[in-house]
Amino acid sequence: MPAAFRVAFPFLMDRPDPPPPDAAARGDFIREIVRADLAAGRHGGRVATRFPPEPNGYLHIGHAKSICLNFGIAREFAGLCNLRMDDTNPETEDLEYVEAIQDDVRWLGFAWDGMFHASDYFEPLYEVAVRLVRAGKAYVDELSEDEIRAYRGTVTEPGRESPCRDRPAEESLALLARMRRGELPDGSCVLRAKIDMAAENMKMRDPLLYRIRREAEHYRRGREWPIYPLYDFAHGLSDAFEGITHSLCTLEFENNREIYDWLLAAAGIEDPPRQIEFARLALTYTVLSKRKLLQLVEEGGVAGWDDPRMPTLRGLRRRGCTPEAIRAFCDAVGVTKAQTVVDVGLLEHAIRDDLNAKAPRVLAVLRPLRVVVESWPEGRVETLDAPSFPREIPRPESRPLPFERVVYIERDDFSEAPPKGYKRLAPGRRVRLRHAYVVECREVVKDERGEIVELRCVHDAGSLDPGADAGRIAGTIHWAPASSALPAEVRLYDRLFADPEPDRGKGGPDFRSFLNPDSLRVVAGARVEPSLAGAAPGERFQFERHGYFAVDPDSTPERLVFNRIVALRDPWARRPAEPEKAAPAAARDQEAGKGEKPEKAIDVDDVAPAARERFRDLRDEHGLLPHEARTVAEDERYSRLFDEATAAGAVSRAAASWIANDLVRELRGRPSPTPLFDGAALAELVAMVEAGEVTTTAAREVFAAMVAGEGGPRAIVEARGLGALAGEAALAPHVESVLAAHPSQIEAYRAGKTALLGFFVGQVMKATAGRADAAAVQEMLAKRLG
Repeated sequence: MPAAFRVAFPFLMDRPDPPPPDAAARGDFIREIVRADLAAGRHGGRVATRFPPEPNGYLHIGHAKSICLNFGIAREFAGLCNLRMDDTNPETEDLEYVEAIQDDVRWLGFAWDGMFHASDYFEPLYEVAVRLVRAGKAYVDELSEDEIRAYRGTVTEPGRESPCRDRPAEESLALLARMRRGELPDGSCVLRAKIDMAAENMKMRDPLLYRIRREAEHYRRGREWPIYPLYDFAHGLSDAFEGITHSLCTLEFENNREIYDWLLAAAGIEDPPRQIEFARLALTYTVLSKRKLLQLVEEGGVAGWDDPRMPTLRGLRRRGCTPEAIRAFCDAVGVTKAQTVVDVGLLEHAIRDDLNAKAPRVLAVLRPLRVVVESWPEGRVETLDAPSFPREIPRPESRPLPFERVVYIERDDFSEAPPKGYKRLAPGRRVRLRHAYVVECREVVKDERGEIVELRCVHDAGSLDPGADAGRIAGTIHWAPASSALPAEVRLYDRLFADPEPDRGKGGPDFRSFLNPDSLRVVAGARVEPSLAGAAPGERFQFERHGYFAVDPDSTPERLVFNRIVALRDPWARRPAEPEKAAPAAARDQEAGKGEKPEKAIDVDDVAPAARERFRDLRDEHGLLPHEARTVAEDERYSRLFDEATAAGAVSRAAASWIANDLVRELRGRPSPTPLFDGAALAELVAMVEAGEVTTTAAREVFAAMVAGEGGPRAIVEARGLGALAGEAALAPHVESVLAAHPSQIEAYRAGKTALLGFFVGQVMKATAGRADAAAVQEMLAKRLG
């Protein structure tokens, strides 16, 4: 390491003793690399990692995997792990995010050995840049951004050298000094590494090292620096300055490794760190793009970054997830090179498994029905001792549960005309009230509209002991004492997206079109047992037969608020395979039982035997998702429609997505579920979306009209005026109206909060009912906002 760095960063010379030989028994390919390096004596027997987020947003579950890996390896091998903010982009970063990141890492259960910022290294980074220019390994280029892109070439064609590439080092140094002093405007020039414009890896075609951001104000350095290092330049050198030994990155940085190594060698770094890539976390029913999560927040799709439906650590924490569950999930996912999509059911299973032994059981009634136990004396209250955990969990805690003449039961736990197999209360039937007596329904009381308002029952006085012979009973139901039960608001959270693959990338449907309308349902009139009085925000309970719940920060002693963390079992398990038979939301909330396993991936054995060959072809040859392939393969109507659409030119994945998701949803519950259009019409709609003639949002309205038999897509678009809005004349009135309505956001944007561009785009999209061309809107707004 150069002497200048030793002087600037003396902490790099203070290293722990090598770990004991038996450190870290766990195994994955990264840990095997670390063990091999230790055995070979590399890096002086040290292990040092870092977690380097950019402070431009809140951490999400994908970051948790990286946190657990970096801090976990440091712990297991008696090493160090730093927390470093990669804050080299002044236009998007904020102290708010820095503080939130620190809080989230602590909450997840980790402590860093050093807290650093890439902006700490601006001076030594600039020194490296000067040395590279002097050594003929970097130059100042005056090509524009578009020209640099054009000169770079393509995957099949080599790039061309810039006219500035061979300028004398002294000339580049003079220009670099002017850049540093803030004398040159943004975009007038950049500093580039001089490597190889014909390199097969396009990252090596003279990558940019510095760009000018003269007007930007950094949240830590203010306007001290008018130039900022690019990620590839700052990241590897920051690792070296901190003495990192193993730089763990996700797979999208695999092509960056070559420039990472080149820069460290060119800078003369001794004992350089080693970059190792692993697969990032991808989850079904989840979007993990910071940009798209920001859209949801700014457009009001969620209530904020800590909305319990969000995959952010803030959201998971408010929902009631424990850090132990998230760490267990990350361990279960493991570390591999293969990029796969993990079933979100695995995360939900980890949450249930963790809470099962932690969350006390309590009784809660979400939709109360009044029950009068007429055989119970007026005014008498018997305090029962109810265990807080089942027998298989060795925890002896219990709580008092008052039993009285009037109680509440779940409205769904009574049926006046019970179907076959019904195991709850009905006229003349006997059920046990959980932890209490057996009761029998003798009378049903209704109001003038015929609605059931009360049940009259009698109790079996000798049935309190569950071991006593209480005669035949239909089942056990839960309840709450009417006079002492506490009123509560219960927020039933579910998956934010209704599709397993909401983020299909460029060319796919807008991810917001997959938002689950049932992702939050609020029950205002619930009643919970009196032992929950004084429950503090963050406390977790199992509402028997409903799921796991946590007290929300909005809760007060007068008005308890509970968030559903997760249901007792996965209500989505059958959805991909049998969308027509998915249980209604209200019924799913009443489901209870065992089998808390993650959702099983659809494989050939899950498909009807006659459709298996077709399933394999659709999955393997056409690249359909398993649930799409199964839906198309098992239904002759869908299979025929798919073949017609692809024969008419529709892309296989696009056609299958419309059929397996939108068409199935539209046909559900119809008396004659047969689409009133052919594959050619579907192919025409797909082509119109791809050509930008209609937006994805508007296309959904068109598709519903096609299903209803209103004609072909083009005719529907013309009749309803759903064509995409593009061009200055069509978009300008909507853009100007949105800008006029949000002066404070304009001021914030021009003050540096450029992420608000997504907010403005969302407002225009909302004003045009999704008909505007989003790219054209963004371009127009960027010009208007300056």
